[in-house]
Amino acid sequence: MTEDRIEQKTQPSNQDQQVEIEKKRSEDYLNRLVYLQADFDNLKKRCDRQLEEAKNYANERLVLRLLEVVDELELAVKTGQANRHEIQPLLVGVEMTLKKLRKVLEQEGVSPIECEGQVFDPTRHNAVAKIERDGVEGCIVGEEVRKGYIMKNRVIRPSIVKVEVPPSQSQNLQKEEQTEKKENE
Repeated sequence: MTEDRIEQKTQPSNQDQQVEIEKKRSEDYLNRLVYLQADFDNLKKRCDRQLEEAKNYANERLVLRLLEVVDELELAVKTGQANRHEIQPLLVGVEMTLKKLRKVLEQEGVSPIECEGQVFDPTRHNAVAKIERDGVEGCIVGEEVRKGYIMKNRVIRPSIVKVEVPPSQSQNLQKEEQTEKKENE
């Protein structure tokens, strides 16, 4: 009979332990479920962002190729304006084509980067030359060699520019030395 009492005492404690074990296991599963749900939500948001970006910039390659055509047409217009009397009808046709092409690009969210006279911005401009000028403060775009373009707030082709900068100190010293030589002569 004493054995029966011992078994009865151990059984409830054994059951209590099993209940506690199952409670911990279910809490662990619940925590895992919460983390997996959060991971899934994050993945869904990231995929939605990537899909939206792909939609917005899917035609970027085509636009970049069309920009080369714009460059050629602009060059043809400049050349034609120099010889305006000889090729007036051709020049008018090229200008009309260029105007339509610019309108199509504008409808796709493409706009030129305005840069002449602006502060040099390496995210929008590529400098190919540096010109030292008196009276210039900082680094200013002096001349645009090739237009740059933005597509829906993203630079798809940076402007190629010549930058104006203040004269360096060594250049100022050379100028002073040259002035002194002229005064001494």
